[in-house]
Amino acid sequence: MKGKSSLGIICLFIFVAALSRILPHPPNFTAVGAMALFGAYYFKNKAWSFAIPILALWFSDIILNNIVYSQAGDTFTLFNAGMIWVYGAFIAMILFGIFFLKKVNLSRLLISGVSVGIIFFLISNFGVWATSSMYPKTGAGLIACYTAGLAFLRNSLIGNIFYVTLFFGAYEWMIHKKSILVSQEA
Repeated sequence: MKGKSSLGIICLFIFVAALSRILPHPPNFTAVGAMALFGAYYFKNKAWSFAIPILALWFSDIILNNIVYSQAGDTFTLFNAGMIWVYGAFIAMILFGIFFLKKVNLSRLLISGVSVGIIFFLISNFGVWATSSMYPKTGAGLIACYTAGLAFLRNSLIGNIFYVTLFFGAYEWMIHKKSILVSQEA
């Protein structure tokens, strides 16, 4: 798939991935890691690798913060302080995808899904420790924060592997299917 049609399809995959955060799901079982890796690999223009997935993530955050989790009297939220750590982790995930996914195969996708889950876990939990009053600002407090976050890591890793396999597999199947159709028409 070349040209504008593939750009639109790649963007569609990214926004579907972002919507996985809004639909009912087990805690942290979303396509956020797949979204970062998919954009990193398939957008040839690396600025798009960052812009479209970040925009999709932000759009889903607006819906989550202002509709799904909103309570009466809450003010409209475009961005909150904790999001800097989430978006920093997301950017690190995209960078990982750009540098690691030069070639796609099943083992690289599995390694990538696990790696971006760990990247997100390390950065976002560090952010919780650094910016909240939930944990003392000591080594023991940091360890306690990471220990508490382990409950969410498992689903994040499983979700990443599931969605990476689904999105990359579906997109590659579409490319293959289109090339078969084009060759049959010729």
